Amino acid sequence: MNVDRGWVHRPEDFSWITGAREAIKWANDRGILVCVITNQAGIARGYYTEEAFRAFTTWIEGELAVSGAHIDATYYCPHHPTEGVGEYRRECRCRKPAPGLIERALAEWGFDPVLSVMIGDTENDMKAAAAAGIRGVRFSGGSLLEYVEQAFV
Repeated sequence: MNVDRGWVHRPEDFSWITGAREAIKWANDRGILVCVITNQAGIARGYYTEEAFRAFTTWIEGELAVSGAHIDATYYCPHHPTEGVGEYRRECRCRKPAPGLIERALAEWGFDPVLSVMIGDTENDMKAAAAAGIRGVRFSGGSLLEYVEQAFV
């Protein structure tokens, strides 16, 4: 949903991908639940805290609300197996390409895996989707709204 500039965690560093707000609103208007599944290696590396990340996601929610859109839930992995600091340095099932966060969202929301779609921009996103038994759609640029519309045709 945002342009990847590496460890973005502050509003001043955030830029929406073209069509991202519209894509989320499109899904909301059709009763499609929207969950964000994200690795947050910046937390693991000590660049920012979990509290700062949660405040940042609250800011994103506020920005979406202006468009009448919302994210139903954000799931994040604060770990990194080699670059993490302290308790955040560890292998886990929540860091993509592992499917842990997707499986958690499926369980908590009662999603039907057959009807669920992971739209992501990395190979790890696609691997996590496959490992969780859901369809992955690789976003490679352009309008995110167009990808979302095609994913649910």
